[in-house]
Amino acid sequence: MKKFLLILFSLCLAVIPFSGCGKDDGNKTIKLNEVTHSVFYAPLYVAIENGYFEDVGITVELTNGGGADASMTAVLSKTADIGLMGPETVIYVHNQGKQDAPKVFGQLTQKDGSFLVSKTPMPDFKWTDLRGKEILAGRKGGVPAMTFEYVLNQLGMQDGVDFTLNFDVQFNLMTSAFLGGTGDFCTVFEPTASEYQSSGQWHIVASVGEQAGEIPYTSFIALESYIKDNRDTLKDFLSAIKKAHEFMDTHTDTEVAEVIVKQFPSTSITSIATSIASYKKIDAWRKDLHGTEDSFNRLQDVMSNAGELESKVPFAEIVDNSIADEVFG
Repeated sequence: MKKFLLILFSLCLAVIPFSGCGKDDGNKTIKLNEVTHSVFYAPLYVAIENGYFEDVGITVELTNGGGADASMTAVLSKTADIGLMGPETVIYVHNQGKQDAPKVFGQLTQKDGSFLVSKTPMPDFKWTDLRGKEILAGRKGGVPAMTFEYVLNQLGMQDGVDFTLNFDVQFNLMTSAFLGGTGDFCTVFEPTASEYQSSGQWHIVASVGEQAGEIPYTSFIALESYIKDNRDTLKDFLSAIKKAHEFMDTHTDTEVAEVIVKQFPSTSITSIATSIASYKKIDAWRKDLHGTEDSFNRLQDVMSNAGELESKVPFAEIVDNSIADEVFG
């Protein structure tokens, strides 16, 4: 993590002079940087495509960070107002003692959204089948990799002894690396998991989130100063997400897929609907967007297990539920 933080803060220093102040001035454009583009974030895309942000006077400018380190850099440098990423980044930055630190103000997902894939069908897959295998599980220190390692550790298996985790491949290059011959298994998000399975390039053998249980996986994150200066805008932002959840609860998976297919133009409606069903099955979304102390304590246990956490951070210092309280009660 020292290397990650050094790169992150160096990038921030390079781009800060070009950033804005982020205060309410009548302009409700929100620059949102997401860690990756996935059906895992379907409520966000429903809010965009159904015009729920526009209904409250917000224009969302969406960019893809391609990794939590880049998304956090965008928030710290103020080139993004909000980051959608794993909250482990907030903990890392907090432990560096940074002024105007980032905070979680809304939690979108509560389960690991990745699926374990194999190049060969394994209808009777057991987690112990990973013994002696190499797995692409994400960037070291990122929630995907740490959660995956935690799952296997809880089953009595250790990295470097019973299996090998490959941390060398960038998050957004994992699919091509795996299909190119690297690793025996790979963790993949939707819709990529279902899309490539339907084309016969791999087989989904397990849900990491189903095995791992509840964890604050992906959250909306902003600097404390931005939250303070833009409370009304952020309240409207979360209200739009709330409306998206209500739509998803009252419409079929196919109907939801038809709404968000513009976000995934190369993916079929059938694959998107399958992805939505997969995430509903594991109860992936946090519908009231509140972070809970128990789940964040578990996240820090996962980080400690991975050897990535120097000291635990009090819940109130990394999560601000006050805006979600206003929206959801």
